[in-house]
Amino acid sequence: MTGTLSLDALLRDIGACRICKDAPLGAHPLPHEPRPVVRVTQTARLLVASQAPGIRVHASGLPFDDRSGDRLRDWMGVDAATFYDTRRIAFAPMGFCFPGYDGAGADLPPRRECARHWHDRLFALLPRVETVLTVGGYAQDYHLARLGLATRREPMTQTVRRWRDFSGGTPRVIPLPHPSWRNTGWLKKNPWFETELLPQLRAEVARLV
Repeated sequence: MTGTLSLDALLRDIGACRICKDAPLGAHPLPHEPRPVVRVTQTARLLVASQAPGIRVHASGLPFDDRSGDRLRDWMGVDAATFYDTRRIAFAPMGFCFPGYDGAGADLPPRRECARHWHDRLFALLPRVETVLTVGGYAQDYHLARLGLATRREPMTQTVRRWRDFSGGTPRVIPLPHPSWRNTGWLKKNPWFETELLPQLRAEVARLV
């Protein structure tokens, strides 16, 4: 079986996954029907690894189909057509399904079932990926450990501030905060993100896509 066929088969299995609904890790199953949102191909050289879909993405099935996506596309310097061209850009969040809301109305963390059952196999089938954009702390913790670039967890701000430390690996990693409007205050407190990191991010994206 070729790598392409293996990836196709794995994506079909992911698309039909109900583990978090029917056999969850922990006491609480997914509070709605699963709708895994993952878009990858073997030709993509850039991977966007984020947290988990929000409610709007759960409805549309399109990654970052919301205001945070507008900000992420601006950070990357690409239009929507380029952003959603899966031949060039892949999307695989830590949790493939919208996890639901907590008591305060905020999105819950990504479900643990996805990383446990799918992630290692999925990323082993994406050998052409040269750069991973890790959006948020959950993706940073997993991918930096997977690639041997970090041995301990640290606050998201510290990881993003050390972005240069992760630029020499294969694939390289560019850590980003989540582009949610809730992080507008963080962006104002950390102006180096816009002046130092974003120009390098846009240059790397332009090189790959």
